[in-house]
Amino acid sequence: MDELDRKLIAALAKDARAPAAALARRLGTARTTVQARLERLETSGAIAGYTVRLGDAATARRIRATVLVGVQPKALAQVMPRLQAMPAVEVAHTTSGRFDLSLQVAAGSTAELDEALDAIGRIPGVEDTESLVHLSTRIDRAL
Repeated sequence: MDELDRKLIAALAKDARAPAAALARRLGTARTTVQARLERLETSGAIAGYTVRLGDAATARRIRATVLVGVQPKALAQVMPRLQAMPAVEVAHTTSGRFDLSLQVAAGSTAELDEALDAIGRIPGVEDTESLVHLSTRIDRAL
């Protein structure tokens, strides 16, 4: 991946719907170059897909929490399908340290969040959880 690829990915992170011609003008290169680069980045797996990033109007009523989860030894394979089936679990990362998983959980109300946290704690193989409710977002460089 070279500098042009990095600039192209950065431009797409700002506006994934930008047409190739607009990206080419912004990057000072030919439209065919942009199209070829996009195809190569997609084929190589550097770009896995294009998505929608929800704005404040769509997420304002969502309550988010990070949930740290300790799993019994060798139980992760049984825990993951149960977590994947829970719509409130948006993201799951394996981690090092005291906890085995870090989850991003979202709900429409504190009552729904409480239910989701209880459901996570009841999954066979989960032995410990710690929840951190998100109050405000100060930095978000996810894209």
